[in-house]
Amino acid sequence: MKTQLAKILLLSLLVIFGCKEATKEDTADTELQATTSTDYKSLVSLFHDWRTFEKPPLLDNAPDYTKATFQKRWSTFKNLRAQLHAIDTANWEIPNKVDWMLVWAEMNGYDFNHNILKPWVRDPAFYKTVWSYKSDVPAHEGPTNHGTLELWTYEFPLSTEARTQFIKELNVIPPFTAQAKQNLTGNAKDLWVTGIRDIQNQSTVLATLKEKPGVNDDAELIAAIDQAITATDDLVNWLQNESKNKTGPSGIGKDNYTWYLQNVHLVPLTWDDEVMLLKRELARSWTALKLEEHRNRGLPELVDADSPEAYDKMADEAAKSLINFLDQQEIVTVKPYFDVALREHLGEFVPKEKRNFFIIGEHYDPRPLYSHFYHWFELARMDNEPHKSEIRHGPLLYNIFDSRNEGTATAVEEMFLQAGLYDDSPRTKEIVYIMIAQRAARGLGSLYAHANEMTMEEAGGIHSEYTPRGWMKTEKELLIFEQHLYLRQPGYGTSYITGKYLLENAMADYAKLQEENGKPFKTKAFFDTLNSIGNIPIALGHWEMTGENKQLKSLN
Repeated sequence: MKTQLAKILLLSLLVIFGCKEATKEDTADTELQATTSTDYKSLVSLFHDWRTFEKPPLLDNAPDYTKATFQKRWSTFKNLRAQLHAIDTANWEIPNKVDWMLVWAEMNGYDFNHNILKPWVRDPAFYKTVWSYKSDVPAHEGPTNHGTLELWTYEFPLSTEARTQFIKELNVIPPFTAQAKQNLTGNAKDLWVTGIRDIQNQSTVLATLKEKPGVNDDAELIAAIDQAITATDDLVNWLQNESKNKTGPSGIGKDNYTWYLQNVHLVPLTWDDEVMLLKRELARSWTALKLEEHRNRGLPELVDADSPEAYDKMADEAAKSLINFLDQQEIVTVKPYFDVALREHLGEFVPKEKRNFFIIGEHYDPRPLYSHFYHWFELARMDNEPHKSEIRHGPLLYNIFDSRNEGTATAVEEMFLQAGLYDDSPRTKEIVYIMIAQRAARGLGSLYAHANEMTMEEAGGIHSEYTPRGWMKTEKELLIFEQHLYLRQPGYGTSYITGKYLLENAMADYAKLQEENGKPFKTKAFFDTLNSIGNIPIALGHWEMTGENKQLKSLN
């Protein structure tokens, strides 16, 4: 597969950068010769055809991920890809070339899932259908099936229209779990064993539906819920019985990881590059933390909120502080929806013995975490100011947005620190460096797990042991959740730090360009430009902001 996909990459880069040459081998993998086009509208039309195709057909009203159906549809996919490669972008403006590359990356993602990742074969958590929360990035983190029930979008009691749709979505669960038992033939032990938890949790969530207003009096709705619970529990029992036979590795290997990183998520790094970068960031954050502690040694320790009232007061003040800082210090143009989006996620008081890593810091000063909640500004922007490009309107498939969204959210934690957010509370800077160290440690563990040099549990050991102050040892659920997610979704665990690194590169090149043109660097202009480009990989945003595509040329 790697030889075939390398040829696809070569042809793609020739198209992107204006070359029309193509070898015989480049086109041999397609079933028909597509007609060459130079019209951007042809890309938009193809994008819609591609997205329609990407949704699988139905089998018994559930998404069909059977091997026979994938094989039957493969020739159609190759024809779509041939049409993409036939588009000549030589004379296009950079934003349109970027859109071409987004479609190319998504098609690479489909190819990789089909041939390597195969979540419908290897990953029981793929069959989780009920989602009780909205993700803080454009789509759910990790491989997600096409038949999800987004519980968080429903209000109870249900309206007549919503009730009909809700029952329809519940009725997907029994045939889908039955299909799972046919499709799940993989031998990835860690994915299998840990994925059972996700399906068990679905049963718990379904049971709580009976407590919702208007549900108990609705016999048809209760019957649909009960059938969904029974089917879910039956899948759990089957998974548990099969788990004793699972002995294989769950990682995809270094070479596959690098190919996926570069050709799907458009991160111009290798597995080895990421190991070096995360080790460096882990050492840097620990060092910065210790120097901050030394500098602050004469200051009183931060005091955590010890009651709901104290927490609510702290959260309100933190939200005001962050929004005012962004506005008054001209960090970014603060839109009216920023404050609304932030205040929907201020959190609540949690007793000390139940706090996980993020909640510990949040109870000392929420601003580092609220800085990471730049996520919610980005999602609100998608709703209020959607990008003019139809290709960028919604979430990119296969978590391709991770370097942009997770990288930016992580980068601004330290950028806001450096810009003066904590001048009123020097001790809070310590929390920022603890958070960076945790992201570096957990990402490093995920790299070794994907290389099959460590089990998921061993990767979690790095995550836990190298997080300062023992903050990852207080509550094990977060540790399992994060390492499981990163094993399911290659590149996601590292995207926080690698995306931060790529954003810092973009800012540096942007600033250098301003300086060369005799213009002052303005932080607000940089972030406003970044926001206007949308939730696309940082490497593409870098290209669009600076005209510099050297990172993309380095892909191989």
